[in-house]
Amino acid sequence: MKTTIWRIALLVVIATMCLSACTAATEVPTQAAESSGSYLERAFAGEFDGTVVTMAGPFVDSDAVKFEESIKDFEEKTGIDIQYAGSKEFEASISISIDGGNAPDIADFPQPGLLETQVKKGKVVDLNTFLDMKKLQANYNQSWLDMATMEGPDGPIMAGVWGRVNGKSLVWYPKKAFDEAGYEVPETWDELIALSDQIAADGDTPWCIGIESGAATGWAATDWMEEIMLRTTSLENYDKWVTGELKFDSPEVRKAAETMSDLWFKEGYVYGGRQAIVTTSFGDSPKPMFENPPKCWLHKQGNFITSFFPEGLEAGVDYDFFYFPGIDTTYGEPVLVAGDIYAMFNDRPEVRAVMEYFTTGASVEGWVRAGGAISPHLDSNLDWYSNAVDRGVAEIILNATSVRFDGSDLMPGAVGSGSFWKSMTSYISDSIDLDTALKEIDAAWPQ
Repeated sequence: MKTTIWRIALLVVIATMCLSACTAATEVPTQAAESSGSYLERAFAGEFDGTVVTMAGPFVDSDAVKFEESIKDFEEKTGIDIQYAGSKEFEASISISIDGGNAPDIADFPQPGLLETQVKKGKVVDLNTFLDMKKLQANYNQSWLDMATMEGPDGPIMAGVWGRVNGKSLVWYPKKAFDEAGYEVPETWDELIALSDQIAADGDTPWCIGIESGAATGWAATDWMEEIMLRTTSLENYDKWVTGELKFDSPEVRKAAETMSDLWFKEGYVYGGRQAIVTTSFGDSPKPMFENPPKCWLHKQGNFITSFFPEGLEAGVDYDFFYFPGIDTTYGEPVLVAGDIYAMFNDRPEVRAVMEYFTTGASVEGWVRAGGAISPHLDSNLDWYSNAVDRGVAEIILNATSVRFDGSDLMPGAVGSGSFWKSMTSYISDSIDLDTALKEIDAAWPQ
């Protein structure tokens, strides 16, 4: 009897051990399946359903609505709740949050220089640790990746990925009058100068230029300098210039300033002449294009400038734009840009998935279709754009041989929004000469 009971007990133990082993055997493949694929693929498989990712940025009002609408499909398909908080005081508040140990999972920086400050402190997650760099290289112009690579305490890291962007390398013109006059859109710098000469020979003024902007007077001149730097020297020199390694009082920067001066100061080339450039508001400067007949014909500015055009004008009919041509073919067809770079501060699987999502055109498709956003992603589609202006700007950016961010926005504030603005304004108004202006800007660089 005791033997029988002992045998039964032994069989129960064996059965229990077998059941545990079998259960474990079935659980391991399941866990492996859940962890296979990229973080984005795992998110779409539902692995991170019910998680929350916090995000902070400068998008407010209609921009915030468009951003949230653009990520809604991702949230519904993955179950990840991206809780976005926008602020008009983002630049100040984000630093307080990060330094106070309360950083959001992801932050959107409209100025890479502000992000770089946090990278130097070691606060930013290196995206190289989990993103597939080959996929990134296939979906971005290499220049975007170069600009996202920043120096941390232990060496360079991939500090962020680019979302919404804007293009600045555009020249606007009054299309209807332009076509009636028989003018043709230039494709090279020589053709642009020839067109300017032709307009002047016809008794008109080619260029509409104004740099007055209250306390920010001069910023429009810095944009021109940045455009010309990209077209007359290497990307390496442009990057060194932005960091102060290449001085303003250098042959490369001087050449850019002189190239701009040759166009701006040429007799009859700018509406109102040299003195009017400094006193004319940047927003008012293109308006004479739309008088009948036009008082000036060409205006270089980013795509935001259309909001300053007179009401009732139709894109593609009353006005149009073309790419601001390259100067030296050695440096290709660069584009000066602005935009938003998304950085990661808390490393969790669901945050990784969201960051991977932001590397795809799908992350901004909804915003692109709603208007007001340009995608830097090569997998985006020009058919997404609902208006000719956005579509044309997107095409220029996607076809660029290289892109670089607004240089003055990357420089220390004492220079980028200080001496650079001020000294260029003084030079353009003829209060000081170019030598003095360049030396003044260099002298303001923080030691």
